[in-house]
Amino acid sequence: MFSIEFLCVVLPLLGALLGYLLKHRRFVSHVVACSFIGKSAILSWYLFLATKQSYAVDLLSWLEVGGVSVRWSIYIDKLTTVMMIVVTTVSFIVHLYSVGYMYKDKGAVRFLAYLSMFTFFMMALVTSGNFMQLFFGWEGVGLCSYLLIGFWFGKDSATKAAMKAFVVNRVGDLFFLCGILVVFYSFHTLNFDEIFAKIADGWDLGVVDVWGYQVPLKDLAVILLFVGCMGKSAQLGLHVWLPDAMEGPTPASALIHAATMVTAGVFLVARSSPIVELSPIGQEVILVVGLATCLFAAVVAMLQEDIKKIVAYSTCSQLGYMFVACGTSSYHLAIFHLLTHAFFKSLLFLLAGNVIHSNNGEQRIAYMSKNCWRDIPFTYALMWIGSLALMGVFPLAGYYSKDLIIESSYGHVAGFVITNLVACLTSAYSCRLMIKVFHNSHSERIPSIHESSKIMLLPLLVLMVGAVFSGMVLKNVLGITEGAFWSDSLSVHAHEGEISKIIELIPTGMVALGVLLCYLFCRYKSLIYYIPHALKNVVKNKFYFDEMYEGVFVIPMQKISELLWRAVDQKVIDYFILGGITKAVVMSAQHGVRIQSGRVVGYALVMLLGVVSAALLVVYGFKTQ
Repeated sequence: MFSIEFLCVVLPLLGALLGYLLKHRRFVSHVVACSFIGKSAILSWYLFLATKQSYAVDLLSWLEVGGVSVRWSIYIDKLTTVMMIVVTTVSFIVHLYSVGYMYKDKGAVRFLAYLSMFTFFMMALVTSGNFMQLFFGWEGVGLCSYLLIGFWFGKDSATKAAMKAFVVNRVGDLFFLCGILVVFYSFHTLNFDEIFAKIADGWDLGVVDVWGYQVPLKDLAVILLFVGCMGKSAQLGLHVWLPDAMEGPTPASALIHAATMVTAGVFLVARSSPIVELSPIGQEVILVVGLATCLFAAVVAMLQEDIKKIVAYSTCSQLGYMFVACGTSSYHLAIFHLLTHAFFKSLLFLLAGNVIHSNNGEQRIAYMSKNCWRDIPFTYALMWIGSLALMGVFPLAGYYSKDLIIESSYGHVAGFVITNLVACLTSAYSCRLMIKVFHNSHSERIPSIHESSKIMLLPLLVLMVGAVFSGMVLKNVLGITEGAFWSDSLSVHAHEGEISKIIELIPTGMVALGVLLCYLFCRYKSLIYYIPHALKNVVKNKFYFDEMYEGVFVIPMQKISELLWRAVDQKVIDYFILGGITKAVVMSAQHGVRIQSGRVVGYALVMLLGVVSAALLVVYGFKTQ
């Protein structure tokens, strides 16, 4: 019999394969895909509630090289089960939503197959017991994200966005692979259990010579692994793919870019926390990058005009919060925020899909139907719940997880200031989105605007419940912030010193300040002119990261490629190699034709010469001493 753990992982794969094989029976295909994901979600919740201690389910041997054994296994602990319920629950809801959203799309069956395949790779990633299996899932979700972002491959912008996401992620993956090699070189194994046991025993990683400098292997390993995480989790520098990835269907954005793939980097840092704890330099790098990302993305979101890109930059900013928690050794808070964020951000993405669907595909917030909150009240109400949860308003989910992360940065002055500033900006751009989308009195009314179908609205109620109650239940009922909840999967570090009530209230005050600023700028539009025009251009153009990468990497590579094409491909390969072979064949054929004269006398002469040559060879050519 197959174990529950095995079924949790493999059911999405079976759903993808069977669903696609039944593509000519669309309804049956949808039922199969959704039911298999639903079963995986139910089993994942069972494991989450039943698991108390970590264990591994060994499946088969994968690699046996030079005495090193890598086995395919399913590693179960509290961290794994938390990620499993996030992945499968959100995926199941997105599958149901997609049935309605993609109703008129001819590729709906293929889309659900991609979603199910993505879920399988994500489950393989979070249940991995070693770095090799994790890398397999890591690359698999990268491939599926490429397919989902470029799903509408007839659109040039979608194919470019998919390629951009694929290339940027490969940059991060190269560093991740190098990090895995450093880990293997240091510990002589890739299995998590063995690595963590060696760390507990005081294993000395040593140093390595890099261009004449003695670099501690622990620092090198942590930094390389984290750069790999930067690619998947869209951190500053490798973030440029995430906003463009909104070219894919909205349900894909909700699954990939809110709840699963982009959080894989946070999961990796949390899973590797014993290694990360060895490197204070690595932790400082994680903290600084996280702070820079959450501030940068929040500032850019303030002036974006595309509803999906605003939510995308919001995701980028919230991921920065999670890495800030990892940088302060609060890995449990990072996963706590990951879980609550999955609910309210998936809700916001799917509601953005409802808004776009209701407004005839319009994504620019300034061009939505006039005062459309009256026409789509259900979407409007849920959008407020999701936005308030994102802002961190009590008692919604974001209040519990985000405020704890801000408090965890209290010992780092710059970190505490930046995280509070980002809380203010988050509140401001969330209110701006709500006002411009639903209370725009200056746009034209779209006559065909309507509320979405029930199949698109009912799944959102589940996410709404998560956005409202998940933080409260996880913290106050299940005790997710306590060490007992995590058992041996994560170490919960108590922060030194007491935090006063005034400090605890600062994030709430910053949220209120953000609401006030948004109101003032919307009420008194002339205030926008006090912001320097140059600064507005920089923010609107996302600090010119795309243009900078275009000039530094893309254009030089195009020039080099064109030079190699002209000098090597055309003049050497085509002219001398391929052309030379072709000319040699032609010349041989031309001279060979002359031999075929058709005269019997000529053929007889050639045969006679052959016989004479053979006789002479026999008589004089094989003499022995």
